[in-house]
Amino acid sequence: MSTQTPHAPSGRELRQRRRARQIAEHASGGILSLIIKIALIAVVDAISLFALFVAMTQRQWIVFAVVLVIAAVVNVVYFTRGWLPAKYLTPGLVFLLIFQVFVIGYTGYIAFTNYGTGHNSTKEDAVMALVQSAQERVPDSPAYDLTVLEQLGNYSFLVTAPDGTVSVGDDDTPLSSVGDAEMSGGVAVGLPGYTSLDFAGILEHQKEIAAMTVQISDDPNDGALRTPDGSKAYLYVSTLEYDEAAGTMTDTETGTVYSDTGVGAFTAESGEQLMPGWSINVGVENFTKAFTEQSIRGPLISVTIWTFAFALLSVLTTFALGLFLAIVFNDMRMKGRKLYRVVMILPYAFPGFLGALVWAGLLNRDFGFVNDVLFGGAAIPWLTNTWLAKLSILWVNLWLGFPYMFLVCTGALQSIPDELTEAATVDGAKPFAVFRLIKLPLLLVSIAPLLISSFAFNFNNFNLIYMLTEGGPRDAAAGINVGGTDILISMVYKVAFDGATSDYGLASAFSIIIFVVVALVAIISFKQTKALEDLN
Repeated sequence: MSTQTPHAPSGRELRQRRRARQIAEHASGGILSLIIKIALIAVVDAISLFALFVAMTQRQWIVFAVVLVIAAVVNVVYFTRGWLPAKYLTPGLVFLLIFQVFVIGYTGYIAFTNYGTGHNSTKEDAVMALVQSAQERVPDSPAYDLTVLEQLGNYSFLVTAPDGTVSVGDDDTPLSSVGDAEMSGGVAVGLPGYTSLDFAGILEHQKEIAAMTVQISDDPNDGALRTPDGSKAYLYVSTLEYDEAAGTMTDTETGTVYSDTGVGAFTAESGEQLMPGWSINVGVENFTKAFTEQSIRGPLISVTIWTFAFALLSVLTTFALGLFLAIVFNDMRMKGRKLYRVVMILPYAFPGFLGALVWAGLLNRDFGFVNDVLFGGAAIPWLTNTWLAKLSILWVNLWLGFPYMFLVCTGALQSIPDELTEAATVDGAKPFAVFRLIKLPLLLVSIAPLLISSFAFNFNNFNLIYMLTEGGPRDAAAGINVGGTDILISMVYKVAFDGATSDYGLASAFSIIIFVVVALVAIISFKQTKALEDLN
């Protein structure tokens, strides 16, 4: 049994190691790089401090903790010698957390709430909004001497009560006593740190000042001060009286009692609700609503079927046309191939949303080029009839999408060795058999991942749908804002942002469903791609 002594590094190896160490030290050292690093870290720390301050004022402690941890990690990584891989990985990881993980996590959180129109704030804000919306001026109420103050674009009331008490407050802060106000004739006219508005300033901002409501105290039932002219303020009290202990809102004029029944709004025994309400956790109610309520389930199923059909047909048609043109222009006997290739990729060179807008004008029923010129002035509803609109969308998507497939298929075909096709031809294989048995399988191995990504892209092709038809024509029988050409992503947009009311919770639930569906399709497709590679 023999032992082998370790190999001593040669002089060349030692020089290479020394050179590598110098390069690493140079990448993380130097006065100029240190100054740039300190400046960038200072910017990051300033942004982090601002974010921490905002999160603390809003009492968002989870956000506060996350920002604090990220800022600390960034400082430790970039002020520690060495750790070169971490210095390169940290920016990507931070942006991944902000723009991917946080967005997906927050969407998932909203999906389990009733967040939307009428339910977009806290219970305290809803109570204040209800009380203020039902305020009426107290008859024969005493007048309060008023000076309107301005600070950093925000307005406040400097009030002198009939008993001489001076206090200040604004829309968000109830009145609080002050002792250092500037007095003139027994009336407070100024406050350190604020600018007192004169008559011209009050006239310039009359709408904002007249809309202000400053609470007398922390109890909304005590009433608030409002001013019609900026010089005198009057007491307003609400016809809605809030009982914090009982959790009820009482209409003092009718005697109706509205209770907090756990639905995010004060509700009477008759079922009548006071709006606005507040955001609460509703569990899986949004998902249940999507699959159990017929007015939502029916449109959801039809939209899902059309989304799959649109994505699949878009991939098939663009791939078929792109492959056909790639085969034609890959033939050495074709003259002017370079010019034709340039012409073929022109639709791909223009922005997709701009191309969709141009086609929307061309297909207009009343004055579009297609109807006026190609069909002799016929009024064909290309974009307003459900089936014609779907056909138009597939046609426009084919025009926009085939150049991409043409490019990738051209590259894939040129990478296939000529010896394979020559050998098959010598063995007596026909041209179509050579293509079907040799070229197409090799082609699919190369571009199958691109076909999967194209399917995922068209599954969420919001620009084309919204720019061409805006998802129309509208389905009047649906319980949500949805149209005949809507795909899932455009339906989500409409539920969240389009129309008189917005339901962000339901839209987020739809988004989670879309995410799961696309993920499953991608996983299955990539497994099939792997099987294709093994077979090949």
